[in-house]
Amino acid sequence: MEKFTTLTSLAAPLDRTNVDTDQIIPKQFLKRIERTGYGDFLFFDWRQSASGEPIAGFVLNDPRYQGTQILIAGKNFGCGSSREHAAWALSDFGFRVVIAPTFADIFFSNAGKNGIVLVRLSEEDVNTLLQNAQKIPGYKLTVSLEEQTVTDDRGFKASFEIDPFRKFCLLEGLDDIGLTLRHAAALDTYEKQHDTAGWLRAK
Repeated sequence: MEKFTTLTSLAAPLDRTNVDTDQIIPKQFLKRIERTGYGDFLFFDWRQSASGEPIAGFVLNDPRYQGTQILIAGKNFGCGSSREHAAWALSDFGFRVVIAPTFADIFFSNAGKNGIVLVRLSEEDVNTLLQNAQKIPGYKLTVSLEEQTVTDDRGFKASFEIDPFRKFCLLEGLDDIGLTLRHAAALDTYEKQHDTAGWLRAK
């Protein structure tokens, strides 16, 4: 998992509430066995018409937001089923940060384990950012995980809370496997002792 310290990026406004995981990654794409490639299907039903043509009005099809790594959304983002594929799709598309007033609990956990920083701000602050991203060409935000702040170059600044353990994992780039591997030496020692004890008992 890639470490996260500070990110400055274009911000894309998804001015919708209750964005559920089936909208983030529709169920027909859950058959894949890889953890990569899901970015192509992110918000699939919103990004293209039934005939497969890109929908011009959808934010991620707008050339102004190409290359964005920060998504701003309405409250209750990531609700619905608990599919981890939603986090995979956002990450694979290139998003490192999602800003919203609230997030669904299971999605919040899945996103953090996949290197995505979820920033909770007040509805007032989120509305300000949504409007700025919609109206100001090339609008960028800077998200500092170390300082737990969101800023722009126009005077906006807001702080956010984050669990200290989640913050540590994101700063260090540690997912569940990475956390386990930090204790690799101790695990190896235990296995050797366990094997030796088993051999002695067998004698």
